[in-house]
Order: sequence, then structure tokens, then C-alpha cells
Amino acid sequence: MYTLPSKLKLFSIIIMVLGLAGITYGFLTAPKTIEDVKEIMAEQDAHHGGEHAVEAHGEEEHTANFVDVARGEEGYSEAAMEHATDLKPEGHGSASHEEHVLHQLQTRPWSATFVAAFFFLMIALGVLVFYAIQYASQAGWSPVLYRIMEGITTYLLPGSIIVFLIVVFAGTHFFPWQNEELVAGDKILQGKSGYLNFPFFVIRAVIYLLGWNLYRHFSRKNSLAQADANNYDPYRKNFKLSVFFLIFFIVTEATMSWDWFMSMTPHWYSTLFPWYVFASMFVSAITVIALVTIYLKSRGLIPFVSDKHLHDLAKYMFAFSIFWTYLWFSQFMLIWYANIPEEVTYFIIRIQEYKLLFFGMLILNFVFPILVLMNSDYKRVPWFVVIAAVFILVGHYVDIFLLVMPSTVGHNWYFGIPEIAALLFFMGLFIFVVGTGLGKVSLRPKNDPFIKESENYHF
Repeated sequence: MYTLPSKLKLFSIIIMVLGLAGITYGFLTAPKTIEDVKEIMAEQDAHHGGEHAVEAHGEEEHTANFVDVARGEEGYSEAAMEHATDLKPEGHGSASHEEHVLHQLQTRPWSATFVAAFFFLMIALGVLVFYAIQYASQAGWSPVLYRIMEGITTYLLPGSIIVFLIVVFAGTHFFPWQNEELVAGDKILQGKSGYLNFPFFVIRAVIYLLGWNLYRHFSRKNSLAQADANNYDPYRKNFKLSVFFLIFFIVTEATMSWDWFMSMTPHWYSTLFPWYVFASMFVSAITVIALVTIYLKSRGLIPFVSDKHLHDLAKYMFAFSIFWTYLWFSQFMLIWYANIPEEVTYFIIRIQEYKLLFFGMLILNFVFPILVLMNSDYKRVPWFVVIAAVFILVGHYVDIFLLVMPSTVGHNWYFGIPEIAALLFFMGLFIFVVGTGLGKVSLRPKNDPFIKESENYHF
């Protein structure tokens, strides 16, 4: 049975404390008044030789970044510029530059915290989905990994509660459709108010949390019951439960993506967006399963897991890195080529202000995993898989960063104390919760109908 090492436990607690201190610092040091913003801008002026590091894009940038099109950078169509101007919310054109910058700088610690919180939540949720797929498909290769997956999904409950609290209390920091004055002057937001309204938003979030966590609770309960059972009834229950959960997840993952990310820019939409978020979630989750498996195997705790299981996990990492890239290309290139104003606005700020991250994550999430894992033999070598895993996890953190930051803080971003602190806090919490969850029961599932096949897995 696994026990979280005291040094690792201490490490996780230390980085949690440091992270919490940094998150608190980020909120406390955010500018409170327009005068604070003017001082910051004056310092930036002096530092950059008279050019503001923070430029005005207007209040409408926070709602849908339409002003980025209206700026008329070379290469963007006149139709896009006209559309951006037409969609400028009435009554908000007079908002001062300083007020807009104040709003974005106050939003930054919220966004930094949410990015890290969701990144680790999506790992636990993705592992839960992978676990459900194994049961629903009655896979014979993976039962030896069930306890590892169950241990990782221990993080789902605390992680989902934290994310829920952030999205509920962030308000107009994230979601401009919660600004009643803005909605009153925007016909598009008025048309979406039947779905984008706060009570229904909270109800949906509660449904997500209840559904995901209830499945995790009962599937884990049935899995443990199977170890002491003299029949396969608990396994059959998990099979049926997993099928219903996957149907539930398909729906709620899509609406969650709309609610928590797409509605940050409520004029923009993409029919591929839920699949794009899912691809990032799924490949990150499988990557963490591989890392935890390598870690436990290095400690001699799972001798029943062979390099063939690691090979299959690495194949999933390889495959879903390609799948993510396919969706990235499909969403970006088709929208960019069509140059439809209400679609292309999403990408303009990401290319103008986040160019290194936007194209860099393509290298991290596609090029490096392909190069490292293309050879079949390398998929069985732990340190090769670890190298690929580091690229994938860093790349998909950047992916979540780019889903949130351009929509909430615009070009007033940089990677500093709030971002680092949030990463440290949630990494520490993840290590502590998952390590504790792994240590509660034996890592070898007993009495599973496919356990012998899994232990003697060959291909």
C-alpha cells in the first residue's frame, strides 16, 4: 500500500502556503482606484520612454474584443472593422482609458487563480472520463490502473468546489453578460439572456458538480466493493453507471465550456469549442496517469504494471496530441480564412498580444510530443515519456491560459507573482490530495473480471 512520503507531503504543504500567500498578495496589490492606475501608467511611461505599456482598447474589449478589429491592423477586412464598430455596446464608449485598465488589472488575480484551478480540475475530470470509458468498453488492458485513476480523481471534489466558487463570485471580472447596464445596450446579449443569466448559470454549475462527483463517489464505492465480492454485481453496476455518466458528461462538458470560457466573450462562438476543451482535458489527464504510474513503479509499488501498459498510455498521449492539433487547426484556420467578423475577433488579440504563447503552445502540444513519442520503442522508456509529459502539461497550461487571459485582462497581462503563486498552490493541493487518495487502499484491484487479462497483457 502506498503512503505519501513525509518529504513529499511537507513539500506540498510548503508550496501550498507559498502559493496562498502569493495569491493573497496578488489580490491585495491590485490597484483599487483610478489614481493607482495613473501611477502605474506613469511608471510604465518612464520605463518605456514615454510609451504606455498599457494601452486603451475600450470597455468593449472585455466583452468581446471587438475593438481589436476596429483598430484596423493591416490584413483585416473592412467588413470586420465595420462589424466591430457596429457591435460596440451603447453607453460604454465614453468609459475612460483608466477605468478600463483598472478593471482589467483588478481581474488579473482572479484570472490567474482560475487558470491554475481549472487546469488541475480538468486533469482529475479527464481521468474520471478515461476511467468511465474503461468500464463502459469493458477494456481488458487497464484494470491494473484502476486504483491509480481512482486516486487521481480524489482531487475532483475539492478542485471542483474551488472552481465553482471562483466562477460564481468572479462576476463581471469574467462574464460581461452579468453587467446589467451592458446587457441593456446590447441586443445580442439580450437575445442570449434566456441562457446567460446568473440564476441559470449557477444551477448549471451545481448540476455539473453533483453529476461528476456523484459518479466518482459511486464508481469508487462499487470498485472497492468488487474487491470483497464473490460475484461481479459491483462491476456490472459500474458498467451501467459509466455508460450513463459518459452520456451526462458529453452534455455537461459542452455546456461547461460555453459557460466558463466561451461566455467570457459572449458575442463569439465556435461549434468546435467544447471538443477543443475536451481534447486538452483528455490528453492532460492521460499524461498525469502515465506520470503517476511511472512514479509508483519506480518505488516498486505496482509490479503488476508492465512497460506494455506504459506503452499504451504513451500511445494515447501521442494520439490525443494529434487530435488536439487537428481541432486547433480546424478552429483557427477555417475561422481565419473565412474572416467572418463575429468569429475572427477571438483570434486577433491572441495573435497581436500573445503571439509567442499562441504559436508556442502548438510546438509544445504537437511538435515535441510527436518527436519524442513517434518511435514505438520510446513509448516504453519512462524518461522519454516523462519528457513528453512535461511538454504536454506545460503546453496545455498555456492553452488554458490563452482561453482565459485574452478574454479577461486583454493585453494587460504578464506572468508574475499571481500566476506563479496560483500554480504553486494548486500543484501542492493536487499532490497532497492525490497522494492521500492513493494511500487509502491496495493499489492492486481484486476480483475484477479482467484483472488476470490485464496483468498478463500482451500485444
